[in-house]
Amino acid sequence: MTGLHAMHMIIGLGILTVLTVMADRGRFNPQYYNPLEVSGLYWHFVDIVWIFLFPLLYLIGGRYMGGGR
Repeated sequence: MTGLHAMHMIIGLGILTVLTVMADRGRFNPQYYNPLEVSGLYWHFVDIVWIFLFPLLYLIGGRYMGGGR
């Protein structure tokens, strides 16, 4: 799961880098900003999924796997 999360973070960082370059070149204005909004939704989706997966898999799951007493 950590590798899957890392892959999505790398994709997100790539998207954010492209958007930063596009914004620097003046591609966005008050009428056209949809790529910024959609990429923000993607980034926060990955965050929210990780907030739930981390406790489930590593904090709670660790107690029930591997020879607990």
